[in-house]
Amino acid sequence: MKAGEQQTLLGALQQRFEQNVDRHRGIPWEKVLARLGSKPAALKVLGEMEATGGEPDVIGQDPATGQVLFCDCAAETPTGRRSLCYDPEALNARKENKPAGSVVGMATTMGIELLSEAQYRALQELGEFDLKTSSWIATPADIRSLGGALFCDRRYGKVFVYHNGAQSYYASRAFRGLYRV
Repeated sequence: MKAGEQQTLLGALQQRFEQNVDRHRGIPWEKVLARLGSKPAALKVLGEMEATGGEPDVIGQDPATGQVLFCDCAAETPTGRRSLCYDPEALNARKENKPAGSVVGMATTMGIELLSEAQYRALQELGEFDLKTSSWIATPADIRSLGGALFCDRRYGKVFVYHNGAQSYYASRAFRGLYRV
């Protein structure tokens, strides 16, 4: 990432951080900058989250490690990550009308984690997300072994968890990621 691109990204991250203080009370921007400075690859990952429409922002800090937690905080599921089936196994199983890729594959390539159900619900405590779209979440192995995958959204003031075949994909469903710095 070139210096100018880094400065543009840092400016966007700082502006979002300052506009959404309820997401990260007690964490000063200087601490975030220090963590970013100690992990040079972080800006590349956050840049990819930004470029795919995630609008990453700090949502907390891991008390055990001190890591700053960034999460996709776009109002709707990230536009640059839509129309993907759940994982490479589901992608390989599709014989016709294959999507461009899979959620698990893209998250791995980007270097971010899929949100668990608990993390998705915690994110929804910080704002209202996915009012018109939905987001795949990390699916437990027992569900995935039966061919299913989980996704969430927010409707009627509540967070809902649903299931679908892992091979399915939709123009209104993507995934939200978590990145630890």
